[in-house]
Amino acid sequence: MRWRMGRQSQNVDDRRGSGGGFGGGLGGGMPRIPMGGGRRAGGIGGFGLIVVIILALIFGFDPSALLQGNLGGGSSYQPGDDSMIQSGSDDELKQFSSAVLASTEDVWNGIFQQSERDYREPTLVLFSGAVQSACGFAQAAVGPFYCPGDSKLYIDLDFLQQLTRQLNAPGDFAQAYVIAHEVGHHVQNELGVMQETQAMRERMSEAEWNGVSVRIELQADCYAGVWAHHVSSDTNMIEPGDIEEAINAASAVGDDAIQRKTQGQVVPESFTHGSSQQRMKWFNNGFKSGDPGDCDTFSAASF
Repeated sequence: MRWRMGRQSQNVDDRRGSGGGFGGGLGGGMPRIPMGGGRRAGGIGGFGLIVVIILALIFGFDPSALLQGNLGGGSSYQPGDDSMIQSGSDDELKQFSSAVLASTEDVWNGIFQQSERDYREPTLVLFSGAVQSACGFAQAAVGPFYCPGDSKLYIDLDFLQQLTRQLNAPGDFAQAYVIAHEVGHHVQNELGVMQETQAMRERMSEAEWNGVSVRIELQADCYAGVWAHHVSSDTNMIEPGDIEEAINAASAVGDDAIQRKTQGQVVPESFTHGSSQQRMKWFNNGFKSGDPGDCDTFSAASF
């Protein structure tokens, strides 16, 4: 991904090293609807839970080491290569995340303007270790997440770097997909999807909510595909293999792939994200058309 050729977003709040993220316990605020399919704020959800489990299985370490922020590791990245991000370079990781965020702003501003709507750009919050959001207190192990209570994306860059190095879904565009997915949740928030589904949750059983959660996550995957379509067609940022990196990442975090690794069997009724096939399908739906109207997972008879 030729991310260095893009502009940098101004909507980045760097809280790393501020020391202000650990106070106040779990706190209040509305529950977030993150990658983890609606787990309560402060719990482990989304890419966090997925990566903790996979890394423990693949590399044979104690998962608590990652939860406590003690996981180390080497890197094969080389400086000066747009397709790689230097290990340990916090400034470069910040620039990368800011460039990806800027590209999502350009895409979604344009799409919303076509519908004569205003797009309120989200803020990307960079944190280290733990952070307090309007959705509560979260540790780095939750992974990147979106909080509808304050319309902000939260990312611990060290954790994002672990995803690139150690999850079996390498590449900078795999990382960009994660950010674009969280922006997809913001788009849902802007369109009122978050509010509608949260109201539905109060009347649903856990099994029923799991089905809604899957549709929420697949729609965010589709919106990430819409972003990738416009980046690919409107800019020179996409390189050969980038889309495959995103699709590989979508497959790697499918519920069925995780369950096979963790429990040796697949239990579809417990899915909260969607299967690998579903996640790849909906990302592809968005990528092929570039039309968010093709991302209506809630009306789809099958998904």
